[in-house]
Amino acid sequence: MKILIVAATEHELKGLKATLMANEISSIDFLVTGVGMINTTFELTKVLLQNTYDYVINIGIAGSFDRTINLGEVVWVRKELFSEMGAEDGEEFLSLIQLGLQTHDDFPFEWGELKAPILPEINALAQLKQVRGITVNKVHGNEASILKTNMQCSPQVESMEGAAVFYVAMKMNIPCIQIRSISNYVERRNRESWKIKEALESLTKQSVLLINEICSL
Repeated sequence: MKILIVAATEHELKGLKATLMANEISSIDFLVTGVGMINTTFELTKVLLQNTYDYVINIGIAGSFDRTINLGEVVWVRKELFSEMGAEDGEEFLSLIQLGLQTHDDFPFEWGELKAPILPEINALAQLKQVRGITVNKVHGNEASILKTNMQCSPQVESMEGAAVFYVAMKMNIPCIQIRSISNYVERRNRESWKIKEALESLTKQSVLLINEICSL
């Protein structure tokens, strides 16, 4: 079993790397893409063209629109959306499908969404809340745009890389998993309320459980 772990920053991988190295798990490669969907698409595509993997696992921290999700909680992102892909028409947002630039079943999309493929039963995932994510170039921090995004997309979490990982892995027919630990709620920027340390700790713990289980399949 060969697994590629993908994260935007070294900071998000640090704890996991240390744990896996201590346990001498050698069937894992790591990729730090840099922040954002452009960096992620380029770096992941380059690696997948040169190597073969059984799974791509995207890990990282994220913001949550959903206040029922606790800060520091790890979630399983099952659906992703490039929420900014489209056009404005006054106050209205038009998706690529509405614009006639994409059909409802253009692979790997289903009605504009990216849905991770169904996987074998994995206990480390089954215990997590399943959520819908959006991937953005600009994280939300304005009340008006947050409300508008909620109305348009009904997201639960947001990141700057998730949909890019799904897109590349699905185009290359490689099973992909995304788990995110919630560091903050999506609101006007307030770093004092963020729980990055706790989010990284829970992300590392859950990632270890997931990888150990997949390696035993």
